[in-house]
Amino acid sequence: MGARVKKTIHHLATFKSADLDGTENKPVVIKVAGEDVSMRGEHYLVGRATQNFYFHVTTAHAILRHNGVPIGKRDYLG
Repeated sequence: MGARVKKTIHHLATFKSADLDGTENKPVVIKVAGEDVSMRGEHYLVGRATQNFYFHVTTAHAILRHNGVPIGKRDYLG
C-alpha cells in the first residue's frame, strides 16, 4: 500500500462520529462559474461530492485500462 494511502487512512481514523454529527446542516460554500454558492452539507454530499468522487474513480479506471493495466470490474467493485 502506498504511503499516501496509509497517511489518508490514518487521518480518517482520527475522526469520531461526533465530529460529523450535525454537519448535514452546516453550510458549505463552493465556487461555481466563479461565484460562491452556499448549500447545506447534506446537499453538497448527495448532490455534488458523491458524483465528483465517482467521476474521478471511473476516469482513473479508464486511464489505467487504456495504459494496459490489467484491471477489471472485480477490482473496481472490491
